[in-house]
Amino acid sequence: MPLCSLTQELFQNDIGDDEHRDTMLQLLQQICDTLLEQCEQVDEELIWRGFVFAYRAHLGQFRRSGEPYLMHPLQVALILAQMRMDQNTLVAGLLHDVVEDNPDISISKVEREFGPEIAALVDGVTKISDLKFTSTENEQALNFRKMLLSMSSDLRVIFIKFVDRLHNMRTISYIPQGKQQRIAEETLEVYAPLAHRFGMARIKRELEDLCFQVLQPQEYAAVEQQVDLSHEERESVIQEIIEPIKSKLEMDGVAARIKGRAKHFYSIHNKMWKQQKQFDEIYDLFAIRIIVENNDECYYVLGTIHAIYTPVPDQFFDYIATPKSNNYQSLHTKAVAPGGHLFEVQIRTQEMDRVAEHGIAAHWNYKEGSPDSELDSFFRWFKEMLEEQNATPADAGFMESLKSNLFHDDIFVFTPGGKLIQLPAGSTPVDFAFRIHSEVGLHCIGAKTDGRIIALDKELKSGQTVEIITSQSHQPSLDWLKFVHTSRARSRLRRWFKDEHHQSAVELGREMLQRELTRRKLHLNPVELHDLAKQAGFHKDDLLHAALGRGELQLREFLRLLKTPESSTTIMGRLRSRLSRTDKQKSTAIRVQGLHNIMVNFARCCQPLPGDAINGFITTGKGITIHRSNCRNAQQMTHANPDKLVEVMWDVADSNYFLARIIVVGEDRRNMLHDLSDVLARMEINIRQFNMRKQDNLAIGKFVLEVHDRDHLERVIRHLKGIKGIVRVERRDETVV
Repeated sequence: MPLCSLTQELFQNDIGDDEHRDTMLQLLQQICDTLLEQCEQVDEELIWRGFVFAYRAHLGQFRRSGEPYLMHPLQVALILAQMRMDQNTLVAGLLHDVVEDNPDISISKVEREFGPEIAALVDGVTKISDLKFTSTENEQALNFRKMLLSMSSDLRVIFIKFVDRLHNMRTISYIPQGKQQRIAEETLEVYAPLAHRFGMARIKRELEDLCFQVLQPQEYAAVEQQVDLSHEERESVIQEIIEPIKSKLEMDGVAARIKGRAKHFYSIHNKMWKQQKQFDEIYDLFAIRIIVENNDECYYVLGTIHAIYTPVPDQFFDYIATPKSNNYQSLHTKAVAPGGHLFEVQIRTQEMDRVAEHGIAAHWNYKEGSPDSELDSFFRWFKEMLEEQNATPADAGFMESLKSNLFHDDIFVFTPGGKLIQLPAGSTPVDFAFRIHSEVGLHCIGAKTDGRIIALDKELKSGQTVEIITSQSHQPSLDWLKFVHTSRARSRLRRWFKDEHHQSAVELGREMLQRELTRRKLHLNPVELHDLAKQAGFHKDDLLHAALGRGELQLREFLRLLKTPESSTTIMGRLRSRLSRTDKQKSTAIRVQGLHNIMVNFARCCQPLPGDAINGFITTGKGITIHRSNCRNAQQMTHANPDKLVEVMWDVADSNYFLARIIVVGEDRRNMLHDLSDVLARMEINIRQFNMRKQDNLAIGKFVLEVHDRDHLERVIRHLKGIKGIVRVERRDETVV
């Protein structure tokens, strides 16, 4: 589509005699030509209007290189065209900086000129451009969350942003050194990993190499020099490797493109550093890629290579049958060439090669401007990250989870029915259980791999068959958050604990209120309670109880409602006369250092033991309540009512005993209970309560024991873990974090 088809009048009126006109129009011609190679029709008028709008918006603006600013959005649009993106994305690429760089142009104006779809893309890119990632971890987390939300409306937003950052990195030498460092660090920390997770290998490789050159210029120069010096020898070896393969495939009638693989400087440097190897010891310096027509030919080529060269054991990977999480597909193998040279081979179809280079962008239908059906499975991890946002705060933990999702490799395990499940490396049976279904994860009590019972925190390995043992009466442990690896498992657990904590707060608040009313010899019928709850600002009784249980509403403040002077016909009036019957507080024999003759009780939510770090809280009608310092209830009360916090210390005699709850999970075998009882008896531990039940071939025991302190309990747990067949022993403290 030659641009000369545009009228001379339009050309002169819109562009005039700009000295850079020819260069800009040549770029625009390239964009249109590239687009024409991919689709039959191009909306010439739409692209021209986008170009003119951007030209006028950036008129008089120049980059540090001295060239007109418009050269940047033109280059962005050209790269997007080379990625086979649709016309609306290309126009948005032309316009991606017009709002940010021109206060007279608003998103609404862009929408009036180009419609809501292009305006939404420009708006998304503008919002991402305002985010900074070289800040505190909490600020980074918040900005990452904003980026994810911008991407969630239309994935093309991040495509444009990737390309924008890529061109900026290509021209980074023109800006001050300090700013170069900041931009390169941000790119290596944020954009390169995201490009990898999107499967956009070409952009990821170039971003990493450009950052490497800025951040470690000496190391970059050394690798570059070594690659240049070895170029002729390496090319000679690669050609010697290729020739027998090429001849054999031609003889067998297999049409194949065979080429040496591009060298990635940053990858070479990392392998040399991590593996402590010299340059000539890096195996994939000798690497070839073979492109064929279909899957069957991929496997045929694999067999041909193994027939010609000796394959390296355990170095074959079938990513066609089991694609990577970013949808990458290829056969990988390593072999030994004459002369002892190790080399790597990648075998794939043309479509696989396109996806490997462009990733998720390769699944965008450039004709319709919409994604294809494969994006649903391809982008599962992103949907999980968005779900996790709703269950977790934007803090350092969110960042850790996000980075784990960006950088992980994959493992492949099987259900007992033979279904293949893909998980990030480092995943545990709990991660597997939540991938199957949330209910399976929440009620998981044990796991088997290949028929053998394993601990729930055991890392899974590719090829294992995993079976999850569940019990409807079982509940998750907070300890699981310490070892789960996937965002799905972490978000489901945090959501469950949040809901469970609410219910616990409701029950605690109800009990607190009932206890205080009983102590005052008062009674509220449901109607009276509901009216009081509404007067306190709660439209449901449970919300009132939860506020009392969490300490958001002090019991003393709520009971003041009963003292409000009212007519004797009202609830408050009828109850007012009964308040004088309140009993005096009673003291307890348990002493906490610094407090005497004060009623003291220990929180049931965390059951503190001597040796635990503790806090005391003044509670109406209960004196001082002792919590463990890392109890979630205690942390919330400290935040909500710091004036109720009192400093306390343990001051107990060695003869004192305290109750501790533990859960024991082990194989269901003969004499298991006898062995447990025997260990406890030898340690002179009194069992106050126990319950044993069978679940599949596991025995699950819940014990309440008398112990002196935390160290005593830890010794008991260590001895119990030494019993044959015991899988797990842990202290049961539901709210400790």
